[in-house]
Amino acid sequence: MKPMKLTFFATIILAGTIISTGGADAQSTRKKIRLSLSSTNVALLPTFAAYDRGFFRAEGFDVELIQMLATLASTALMTSDLDYNGAATGVISAAVQGRPMKVLIFTVSRPLMFLVSKKEIKEARDLKGKKVAGSTPGASATLLAVQALRHVGLEPGKDVQILPMGGTPAGRLSVLESGAVDAALLSVPENFFAREKGFNELLFLGDMVEFAQAGFGATDKRIKENPDEVYRMVRAQLRSVLFLLDKHHQSEVVEMIMKRWKLSDRKMAESMYQDVVRVVAKDAMVTQASIQSLIDSARESAKVTRPVRIEEVADFSFVDRARKELGLTK
Repeated sequence: MKPMKLTFFATIILAGTIISTGGADAQSTRKKIRLSLSSTNVALLPTFAAYDRGFFRAEGFDVELIQMLATLASTALMTSDLDYNGAATGVISAAVQGRPMKVLIFTVSRPLMFLVSKKEIKEARDLKGKKVAGSTPGASATLLAVQALRHVGLEPGKDVQILPMGGTPAGRLSVLESGAVDAALLSVPENFFAREKGFNELLFLGDMVEFAQAGFGATDKRIKENPDEVYRMVRAQLRSVLFLLDKHHQSEVVEMIMKRWKLSDRKMAESMYQDVVRVVAKDAMVTQASIQSLIDSARESAKVTRPVRIEEVADFSFVDRARKELGLTK
């Protein structure tokens, strides 16, 4: 690794944490892969399941899951310090701004996000003149906050301030508890914790909008130079989606959730499972309209005026091939 990359990778480690490592012994012949995730959000369960259930290993990979901001991950892709960016929305945002990378697969078709407010705020439209905690500019929680507020007739930046509060739902819950904001975009299980503390759940965004997210992407260079690797990574992720949506595996998935998120309350884990299967994309299929909406939101955030087509920021040839191989399409 060149000195510049060592310096950058040191920055990555300081900015994030290693979620999981391959756990392989020194004799392993599996290929080492670095995949970033922007948080430990349960909406990323398809990727965690691909790791925990062994789908990545079955495809010949020792995957290291590293937590870091989506924007930082896109930079790490360009320097080859990462192989894949698991923040698909971050890949879209970078590609819209001209970085040569593409989303390869989406695993979630609707947002597993909740707009949660202070106790005295009873309805979403009461947020006029208030502050809402989003994530980093262009990341999922910020884009969804914009859509949620517009859904109830409020214009972000004019009627409501959306404040960039970093990438983790736990961090946004802490900011809400501190009183620095009036509402926040939370995921599971942070919404449970917020309800227990008396905060109000104003909206479930999955009922309002389609929003392609999760999955992962890679640079154009990696896609061109390592097509077999890319295909096997995508196939592992698709197999994980099929596993999660098969009701015969519900008990196993609940156990996985309890272990991964260190839960002792099985009922909470079962509720988390039910929430996740509401939003996981069947066969990893998402609508073109939801992808284009994501692109347009990223353009607006980055002030990119030119139109951007889906083909410029996504390559679904690998997941299409995997669907055919697994008998999901004719």
